[in-house]
Amino acid sequence: MNPRPPLPPFTEETARQKVQAAEDAWNSRNPERVSLGYTEDTEWRNRAEFIHGRAAVVEFLRRKWNRELDYRLKKELWAFTDNRIAVRFEYEWHDDSGQWHRSYGNENWEFDALGYMSRRYASINDLPIRETDRRVR
Repeated sequence: MNPRPPLPPFTEETARQKVQAAEDAWNSRNPERVSLGYTEDTEWRNRAEFIHGRAAVVEFLRRKWNRELDYRLKKELWAFTDNRIAVRFEYEWHDDSGQWHRSYGNENWEFDALGYMSRRYASINDLPIRETDRRVR
């Protein structure tokens, strides 16, 4: 696999670049594109779901974005060290009935030496909102 800069160990600048790259990829809502930022054997916890490997990530994201319509995400660097980054995030989406939601959470990321995310642990809470209360665009 080719290196995926920026590479660890992270500085504040390179950690922010990694967070922005992740935000951009997720906002594409393209499961294949998103999965390329992770190791082949990546390990995730997303809410109460445990996911192992890139192929499972693609399937998970397809299910997610079939359910979470017009998804839009904003990530913010929270902390970093060596090969780890912590972020806080919020994203907004609506279901097939038109009900909007804002989902809040935190993620802990661990990267391999080539800059691919090997572990992603996400804790997420959802809040129903009115469309007029949206703030992530």
